[in-house]
Amino acid sequence: MEWLIDQALAEDIGSGDLTSLYFVPAERRATAFIVAREGGVMSGGVVAAEVFRRVDPELEVSFLVSDGDRISAGAYLMKVEGSARSMLTAERVALNFMQRMSGVASATRRYVDAVRGTRARILDTRKTIPAWRWLDKAAVRDGGGSNHRMGLYDRVMVKDNHLVAEGRLDELAEAILRLKAEHPEVGVELEADRLDQVADFLGMAGVDYLLLDNMKLADLREAVAMRGERASPLLEASGGVTLETVAGIAATGVDFISVGAITHSVMALDLALDFVERE
Repeated sequence: MEWLIDQALAEDIGSGDLTSLYFVPAERRATAFIVAREGGVMSGGVVAAEVFRRVDPELEVSFLVSDGDRISAGAYLMKVEGSARSMLTAERVALNFMQRMSGVASATRRYVDAVRGTRARILDTRKTIPAWRWLDKAAVRDGGGSNHRMGLYDRVMVKDNHLVAEGRLDELAEAILRLKAEHPEVGVELEADRLDQVADFLGMAGVDYLLLDNMKLADLREAVAMRGERASPLLEASGGVTLETVAGIAATGVDFISVGAITHSVMALDLALDFVERE
């Protein structure tokens, strides 16, 4: 997180904040609040606080709401006190982090709320802003969602293109056993877009998850029935999931629903830094 904050500040400040240097007296002290202009879920408060401290370690930052809390329009989220120059220099970068992360958390919470009462958990994907993945995934957790794999290194996902390249089922089964022998801590997930593939994959040793890609509801229900009472593999539905369709998908009995939209198409939450008059 620290290096990303440093890069963002260097990008924004460059050789210096000329507006603040010329138009805000160095001795001016101020109090400001980060305020929500709309309701949602707060995320990124810890990151925003670190931005203020990076610009000026003497700024005093107080949390009024915690990451993961629901917030309403008009809510005061954070209080910042100290040099007015420093606050103004840090303002945009702090808000950029916090607005983006709160947008992700808010979108995630809407999906989580939509599947409440079912066994399904909402997952994120790797469709994140480059270099922002840790922050995007932290925001998903703040919204009540769960994280899928962080990258290519912490879970195997054998998708359609891999299956074409791999060839026969026996070769696929051998590769899974070889991976498990060398990396027993790594989960294995296979993508299926047809029920005959589900049947083939259910019989393979070492498969921890099945990704049911773009299946109709009837096929999802059938896949759940085919697994029966077995504890594994866990079943993940994916592909074109929306708020309008997610409840129906959850009702089929799948364990997870992955939603790329909560990170790749999210709207930033409307937040602002409001200065108050000092006596």
